[in-house]
Amino acid sequence: MQTRTALPELLPARMLNEFVYCPRLGFLEWVEGEFADNQYTEDGRYQHRRVDRKSGFLEAPPEPEDAEAPERPQVARSVMMSAPVEGLIARMDLVEATGAEATPVDYKRGKVPNVPANAYDPERVQLCAQGLILRENGFVCRGGWLYFAASRRRVWVEFEPELVEMTRQAARDFRRMADDGVRPPPLHHSPKCGGCSLSGICLPDEIELLRGDPQAPESPEEEVRRLMPARNEALPLYLQRHGLSLGLSGETLQVREKGEQVAEIRLLDLSQINLMGNIQITTQAVRELCSRGIPVSYFSFGGWFSGMTQGPGHKNILLRQTQFRAAFDPDRCCTIARELVAAKILNCRTMLRRNLEEPAPDLLVELKELAGQARRTKNLESLLGVEGYAGRLYFGAFPGMFKKQGLSFDFQGRNRRPPLDPVNAMLSFAYSLLTRDLTITLQSVGFDPFQGYYHQPRYGRPALALDLMEPFRPLIADSTVLWCLNNGVIGPDDFVTAANACNLSPSGRKSFIQAYERRMDELITHPTFGYRLSYRQLLEVQSRLFGRYLAGEVPEVPTIRTR
Repeated sequence: MQTRTALPELLPARMLNEFVYCPRLGFLEWVEGEFADNQYTEDGRYQHRRVDRKSGFLEAPPEPEDAEAPERPQVARSVMMSAPVEGLIARMDLVEATGAEATPVDYKRGKVPNVPANAYDPERVQLCAQGLILRENGFVCRGGWLYFAASRRRVWVEFEPELVEMTRQAARDFRRMADDGVRPPPLHHSPKCGGCSLSGICLPDEIELLRGDPQAPESPEEEVRRLMPARNEALPLYLQRHGLSLGLSGETLQVREKGEQVAEIRLLDLSQINLMGNIQITTQAVRELCSRGIPVSYFSFGGWFSGMTQGPGHKNILLRQTQFRAAFDPDRCCTIARELVAAKILNCRTMLRRNLEEPAPDLLVELKELAGQARRTKNLESLLGVEGYAGRLYFGAFPGMFKKQGLSFDFQGRNRRPPLDPVNAMLSFAYSLLTRDLTITLQSVGFDPFQGYYHQPRYGRPALALDLMEPFRPLIADSTVLWCLNNGVIGPDDFVTAANACNLSPSGRKSFIQAYERRMDELITHPTFGYRLSYRQLLEVQSRLFGRYLAGEVPEVPTIRTR
């Protein structure tokens, strides 16, 4: 059960369209504040470019005593108007009025549909809602026009009593559902999902499968649709050379050194910015990045994640209420922690099984038993002991996965704060990068990354990011370290040592970051759903599914375990 939250007083007509099209879509957008663009929303925005520019002025309808006054035609674009009695509000694309009579015109990007009314119910309801708003403001409104840009044709919609009642009933149903605070179930394998920009947020097929719905496909490899892009085309930017500065110029960011421009990057191509050490960034650039939802992460020269600048963040308070409520339930915390640690141990076991030339059978058996033991622990203290022992076994065998002949690194086990040797320096840096990525992902989904379940809250520590990264440590971070070592990407000269602390040099860090980002962009097959996606996208999918678990939509903690 979701927590109830205060709703806006007026229901936007566009949200009514979404609700009639798909109740879950309407809930996600209006109640939870979710939104994402795809090619259809971008094209719709382009088709609306003219009517979105406010022009003209819609005068109030004349009083009855002024009926003899000459009727002057009016045309107004982007008209915002509300109807408190109906409980509706709309920004109307176009309103054509003559005297007391007004007609809304709503622009649609597609073609006229081949249905009896030449329009689908969601569009008719949205247009009728605009008509009800005009009526409450004193206008006579008998119907409206739907303009389909792809057909360059208008379709007349008469506001008949049946359509008016359908519109009002949809508004009542939407408010009742929103007030209950319960997210509607996803549509069952609907063709509507394919063109929906929120399909990667909604995850209809994935949730249906995890819920064990009897209608769910039996063969996920063939039936679960990948409704989001396999890769995110926007990529991170890293700056690490002292003396660099970053500034804004139109739609691009300019990198300067000693006043000279050395690089230019389009904002469209950026997913995040990472500043390593003393790099300057202008206020104008920060403000624009915040408005676009592009986070700026700050690292020390040694690679420690210091903090992040981001915009206002996600508006989904329901998710954060659910997150905090679960955090105050010790049994729920332990359940979540057990599954995450067990998945991490099994993934460590898979790494050893795949990469050791002759893995000791006893080692693999013991790790498998420890994963089962982790699931049976009664409290977090016991779980810490199981995880610690499994970590010692795993890292004790870690050097056996070094393939490069003559590798001179001496790795005697895991150490940190500070790392004492090159392998630990790379592991710590990789975990720092992964923590940053999950922190950014969790904030974009709507979580508070500082409230965890296994890692208890501590000032400045992104505890939830550390929780959810547990199964990903061997898959992403450890795998990147091994790839760098075994392919000669990183060598002894790529490190600096001072006061017994070992860190990557600037050149070594650059090579390692490139390897890490290649790993994040690598396509893998999801072991549960069967489709291919990048590790970067996988972090988002698992984070969203975790939110669905907290809300009760899926019965078990969603974890990732490689085969």
